[in-house]
Amino acid sequence: MDAAAWGLGTAVLLASIVEMVEALTIVMAMGMTRSWRSTFAGVAAALVALTAFTAVAGYALATWLPEAALQLAIGGVLLIFGLQWLRKAILRSSGRKAMHDEDQIFADEVAAAESAGAVRGKGLDWFSFMVSFKGVFLEGVEVVFIVITFGLSADNMPVAIGAAVLGVLLVLGVGIAVRGPLSKVPENTMKYGVGLLLAAFGTFWAVEGLGIFTASHQSLEWPGADLAILVLVAAWFGLSRVMVHALRRPAAAASTAVPSTSS
Repeated sequence: MDAAAWGLGTAVLLASIVEMVEALTIVMAMGMTRSWRSTFAGVAAALVALTAFTAVAGYALATWLPEAALQLAIGGVLLIFGLQWLRKAILRSSGRKAMHDEDQIFADEVAAAESAGAVRGKGLDWFSFMVSFKGVFLEGVEVVFIVITFGLSADNMPVAIGAAVLGVLLVLGVGIAVRGPLSKVPENTMKYGVGLLLAAFGTFWAVEGLGIFTASHQSLEWPGADLAILVLVAAWFGLSRVMVHALRRPAAAASTAVPSTSS
């Protein structure tokens, strides 16, 4: 594989691991506290919905837009995602936002499940069903967008899909072994890395897509072709470190921050 394919696979793999760790925490909390049967039913329903969403969104993007317009649209979406991830990573690194705490999220989900009342009868427990469905679907939608956008822009859907499936299987396997939230996964560092990759690839494809506004309506070419992605990663990393330095709080103030339970 070339550098672009390796970057594509790495970004999708890391994104899928991060999102599925968060989904697993919700599923574990619902299953261990309320009903595994209803929780698994919610997960299954979310996977069916994600499959349908992937098919419709992928077909629409692949068939309705010319190449340059597709690159501009996809690049813009990836850049938005990347900047969102980078913003949170910068705030966490500077002490302006508390670090993501999977153990605290698990405790909060368990408390919510317990406060919803006891499971009644042998029917479907709608609380665990809906919470599991919502958690898996919302976390999965972002992975689906990343897979579709990366796969279509790089014209390499197999690598994007394979990386996402590998990420899901890794999280599932470790989750079954640990039987609890994966709090040891370095989510904050991984999110920083994913943000850099998404911002770099988003910039790369968005600029290429600007060719839609030229007389030829053809994609623009970067100097150095795919190697320009490495330069963009370095540029976004440098800019992010400058912002971290500018926003950094004193150590005493940062140490009093409450652990974050948001993504």
